[in-house]
Amino acid sequence: MIRAAVKRASDYGFDIYGIRYGWRGLLEGDIAHLRYEDVSGILSEGGTILKTSRTNPFKTERGPARVLENLRKFMIDALIAVGGDDTLGVAYGLSKMGVNVVGVPKTIDNDVAGTDFSFGFFSAVEISAGAIEQLFTTAKSHDRVIVVEVMGRSTGWIALFSGMAGGANYIIIPEEPFNLDEVCALVNKRRLDGKNFAVIVASEGAKLAEKEVVFLKEGEVDEFGHVRLGGIGQFLAREIEKRTGAETRSVALGHVVRGGPPSSFDKILATRFGLAAVDLVKEGMFGKMVSLRSTEIVPMDLEIAAAGLRTVNKALYDSAKIFFG
Repeated sequence: MIRAAVKRASDYGFDIYGIRYGWRGLLEGDIAHLRYEDVSGILSEGGTILKTSRTNPFKTERGPARVLENLRKFMIDALIAVGGDDTLGVAYGLSKMGVNVVGVPKTIDNDVAGTDFSFGFFSAVEISAGAIEQLFTTAKSHDRVIVVEVMGRSTGWIALFSGMAGGANYIIIPEEPFNLDEVCALVNKRRLDGKNFAVIVASEGAKLAEKEVVFLKEGEVDEFGHVRLGGIGQFLAREIEKRTGAETRSVALGHVVRGGPPSSFDKILATRFGLAAVDLVKEGMFGKMVSLRSTEIVPMDLEIAAAGLRTVNKALYDSAKIFFG
């Protein structure tokens, strides 16, 4: 994305600057001029050369004022904000204050409203699906149930897509509270059918249908009000083994899905988003976000991204359920 934005900006004769560590860098003035030579070789690099942080200017003392001061100090006429719903929520807030902002949806969770897909998502799916396929080997050879915990705080896009692509026997997502008896019944049925193994994929933010339970890794809350989730895999493994007698293990893929080279789809989508974002700046279309709709890149109001999350719809999950078992 950065590579494409710098190239397009250079073609238009714009000066373009990179802000290190996201909103924290804008608060602290950690800003550097970018030339195309600085970014021409980064297409296959994961993550971001500008680094990132979990800083919220609206939760920081004089945060919005400091943002405006640094925009004036560095003579920045327009801002391109790249990130998920938290980042784009801040972008929308600054837009309402009169800052010229264009948003770019980037999150592996694929939960930004207003776009069909965010770049980063399919890279995470490829890694997760590959891990699920490899875990089937261990599950089969050792007659085990393996629970694979993947990222997904409020939405189950990674679990659903990687579970379907990897052939998981059951997929658990936040949008559909799960029933432990149902999960264990599936394991027992497979054993009766002579299949003494199973691979179950669960989003970290999944919830029990029987009672409201949130699986927390740590109790700390970040500046966007989020706690760190984790532990559903271990919980499920314990309960499945206790209730069915099947030897069960859990694997948390965690941040491994964030690393490595991006997928071809993500490279192309990020490139298209970067070009389109600078085009919106040139056209003065601020308060917008670039969005993938079918095969086209179109502008979408930032307010839509800030208003709520894009969740997995029931029809899509029902398609996956056909293959549970």
